[in-house]
Amino acid sequence: MALYKRGSTWWIDFATPRGERVRRSAQTGNKAAAQELHDRLKAEAWRIEQLGERPVYTWDDAGYRWLQESTHKRTYGDDVAKLAWLQQFLRGRVLAEITREEIAAIGERKEGEASGATANRYFALVRAVLRKAWLEWHWLDRAPKVKLYREPKRRVRWITPEQARVLLDELPEHQRDMTLFALATGLRQANVTQLEWQQVDFERGTCWVAGEQAKAGEDLHVSLNDVALAVLRRQCGKHPMRVFTYHGQPVAQVNTKAWRKALQRAGIENFRWHDLRHTWASWLVQHGTPLYDCRVPFDHKRV
Repeated sequence: MALYKRGSTWWIDFATPRGERVRRSAQTGNKAAAQELHDRLKAEAWRIEQLGERPVYTWDDAGYRWLQESTHKRTYGDDVAKLAWLQQFLRGRVLAEITREEIAAIGERKEGEASGATANRYFALVRAVLRKAWLEWHWLDRAPKVKLYREPKRRVRWITPEQARVLLDELPEHQRDMTLFALATGLRQANVTQLEWQQVDFERGTCWVAGEQAKAGEDLHVSLNDVALAVLRRQCGKHPMRVFTYHGQPVAQVNTKAWRKALQRAGIENFRWHDLRHTWASWLVQHGTPLYDCRVPFDHKRV
C-alpha cells in the first residue's frame, strides 16, 4: 500500500530496492501532496541504492525527526506550533539549499507580526534543527549561521522595604497576605495563587511546587521563614484545598483594580506583580543573603 490515511493525515508506506520498509507520516491531509512526497522518497531511495548517491533530506524530514526526538521536552507543544508556522516558508526545501538570507527573510516576516524577541525564538528553533542535522544526523556538511535580533535589556524593577510596607498597608487583606507571601518566598504569581495545602509542610517549614507548575520544569522546594509561615497560618480553615482565597473562593487574578489603586495610593509607579519576585531577589542580594536563604527585612510580629 503506497498511501493510506490515519485520521485526517496521509501516511507513506513502500519498500526500497533492498527490501527495507519505509513508513512515515506525510504530515498533510492533501493526497496529491502526499503522493508527491511518496514519489520523491521512493525515487531517492532508488538513486541512493542503485547509483550510490547521497541521500537528499528536506526541512520536512528534519522537522519530523526533531519532533520524534523531542516528545519528552517541556517545550514540545511550542516546537510543534513554531514548526507548523515555519512550514509555509520551508515546506519541501532541501536542507542543503536553505540559505542564511532565506532564514533572515523568514525572521523579518515574524518580526513584522510580533517582535524581535519573538522572532528570535523561531530563529533559535531553526538553528537548533539545522545544527542537529549537521552535527548529529550528518545530513549536512555544514549549517548556515543564524543571526539573532538584538533584544532590549531585560527590565528589572524592585521597591525598597519602606515602599513595600506602604503598599502592604494600602492593600485589602487577601491581597496583602498574598503580596507578603510573594515577598517572603520569591514565588511566581501562578505558584502563589494556585498554592494548595497539600504542597505545604508546616512541620518542616517548607512548601514545594511540582515541575509541571515551575518555569524550569523541575520540582521546586522553598524554605518558609517566619513571615511566610505567619501568612499561611492566617489562611488555615478558609478553604479545604487552596491556600489563598477571597470570600471563600480561590483567587484567580491579582492584577485587579484594588491592586492598581493601592499602587497609586502608595505612590509606586511602573510596578507589576512579577516585580515582587525581583524585589525579593534584590533584597537578598543587598543583604548578602544566598537566594536559597529566604529572609525579608520585616519584623514578622508586625505583619
